[in-house]
Amino acid sequence: MADSLVIVESPAKAKTIGKYLGSKYIVKASMGHVRDLPKSQIGVEVENDFNPKYITIRGKGSVLKELKDARKKVKKVYLAADPDREGEAIAWHLAHVLDLDQTEDCRVVFNEITKQAVKDAFKTPRKINMDLVNAQQARRILDRLVGYKISPLLWKKVKKGLSAGRVQSVAVKIILDRENEIAAFEPEEYWSITAGLKIAESTFEAKFHQYQGEKKELSSEADVKQILQAIEGASFVVQNVKEKERLRHPSPPFTTSSLQQEAARKLNFRAAKTMSVAQQLYEGVDLGKEGTVGLITYMRTDSTRIAASAQEEAREYITGKYGADYTPETPRQYSKKAANAQDAHEAIRPTAALRDPESIKPILSRDQFRLYKLIWERFMASQMASAILDTLSVDIRANEVTFRAVGSKVRFPGFMKVYVEGNDDGNAVEDDKFLPPLKSGDELVTESIEPKQHFTQPPPRYTEARLVKTLEELGIGRPSTYAPTLETIQKRGYVAVEEKKFMPTELGELVIEQMEQFFPEILNVEFTANMEGDLDHVEEGSEDWVRVLNEFYESFEKRLEVAEEEMKEIEIEDEVSDEICEKCGNPMVYKLGRFGKFLACSGFPDCRNTKPIIKDIGVTCPKCKEGHVVERRSKKGRVFYGCNRYPECDFVSWDKPSTKPCPSCGSLMVEKRSKQGIKLQCTSCDHSEMVEEDQEETAEL
Repeated sequence: MADSLVIVESPAKAKTIGKYLGSKYIVKASMGHVRDLPKSQIGVEVENDFNPKYITIRGKGSVLKELKDARKKVKKVYLAADPDREGEAIAWHLAHVLDLDQTEDCRVVFNEITKQAVKDAFKTPRKINMDLVNAQQARRILDRLVGYKISPLLWKKVKKGLSAGRVQSVAVKIILDRENEIAAFEPEEYWSITAGLKIAESTFEAKFHQYQGEKKELSSEADVKQILQAIEGASFVVQNVKEKERLRHPSPPFTTSSLQQEAARKLNFRAAKTMSVAQQLYEGVDLGKEGTVGLITYMRTDSTRIAASAQEEAREYITGKYGADYTPETPRQYSKKAANAQDAHEAIRPTAALRDPESIKPILSRDQFRLYKLIWERFMASQMASAILDTLSVDIRANEVTFRAVGSKVRFPGFMKVYVEGNDDGNAVEDDKFLPPLKSGDELVTESIEPKQHFTQPPPRYTEARLVKTLEELGIGRPSTYAPTLETIQKRGYVAVEEKKFMPTELGELVIEQMEQFFPEILNVEFTANMEGDLDHVEEGSEDWVRVLNEFYESFEKRLEVAEEEMKEIEIEDEVSDEICEKCGNPMVYKLGRFGKFLACSGFPDCRNTKPIIKDIGVTCPKCKEGHVVERRSKKGRVFYGCNRYPECDFVSWDKPSTKPCPSCGSLMVEKRSKQGIKLQCTSCDHSEMVEEDQEETAEL
């Protein structure tokens, strides 16, 4: 008979841990939190030191009954929720509802779900850490005060259904500020001159660098003409050759933020999907003979620290697989990424470095394999030797004009043999730029001189990866908050996603405008970051959580009173379209939903007809030859393309059809996006071609 009850959050985690602990332990899942603040009221006694009024979460009655029944059958209860503030709070709530003695060592934590880690954790249980609990309570109450005090005001003054949140409002403000930057941006003209040069049988390119020994900006056509006149008829001669050795170091292992960013770049995962799949890998996967094993360490962390045992295992694998040259003399150590990093857990890494992705590929789902491979490769690369690159810089003179060619070659790949970090432009690998052997005095053959006009570009809109990176850099939110924040601002209709980039909606602009006027501190990046710091101090035990809330609420309450009196009621009028409702004859109006605008009948609620906004992309349907291909959205918001004669014609494509037919067979070509740019791929034959995305035109001078 079992003599101990272990409570974790999820059935998957319970299954994994149950196999490790054996028959003396009953392992049950609480299915997350069992108590929370009520949804129907604010649930916080502000005048009584912000005392929270917790209630059992609806639907958790049967779970609690099962846990209480199991509690009666055992001598000891262990609470093994996740090793963070949220997990500590879950343990504390369970202790209350199960009437456990909180002075006893009932809390068990582990950073990875492996047999050894779990067994070691049960040898050293501890008391519930009330500093962690209070930090979670303070955040929960703080967000409840902001949400439940400001939201009703917005409902009354602006529109029913609106909400305001402490972190989500700052995120929307950041997106809106970027949109305003883009709108205010004034492009500036600049030019480049590229020379196509040849020596022996080798060709390469060199860019204009200097005129009369000094840097010169090519800001107009007149500047370009001056340079072209100066080099007319001139010989291009190598003046100077500089060779250098450059080391390129690996990126540190993943934190929550960097994992979300890289999964977005390389796997096209949204932040919420990344965390969901990572949770599966952490909680355990059945590997057959090996049993159920947690494949990665805890995935909510801001630390880049690695356990010495994991480093040694990685070094053993690297030496055996790639050779001693690929293993640095001493294990690599990575410092905290930021001053506000809590460093409570290790970085995200595989629980066994020797468990390479290919060996378990048949067992994992496609998403699990891709994410595990990303985590494994990043970790292994982080423990490998630096890459050695040979760089070559060549100055070439043509009369008083200097052109420069720069090339690089990987002499020793080091960590790049396994993994290279991506960036927000989609590039992952530093391509070699070939330069032939050159020496001072070499005379070159001029094959082409190409002047090009360019215009500076506005700052880019935020992708999920860019926004997560920005929030982290500004100290807004913590690892566990990024994914839900991005989900919330889309659900509320404050931002829309177009081509994977965030754009503020009219509703988002309106809410931020009101917030800026009446609650500027909520949108103040520094204020929000400082609040995160205060919560960290509560967790460390150096700050009292009630004092933190009091300090915030004192000024917040005054702001509320002013807003209640002075915020004007705003009537949002729907934009009328040219479409007429086919059901009742009323005009259709534009409405904003989670996935952007759609059409709805102005006769609502008498008529509830809605339909998507159809965008014709100018391509004749390749199947029926009668209809036109239009852009549509799936129920999940994903863009696809289909015939406007549906359901008579069922043509559909996830890839955007091109207006250009295949030059080889005349069939439809579709756009495929890759790290190199946009490629047109024929749907009938093997023909493909790259699309010139750069709209700059070569000037004819």
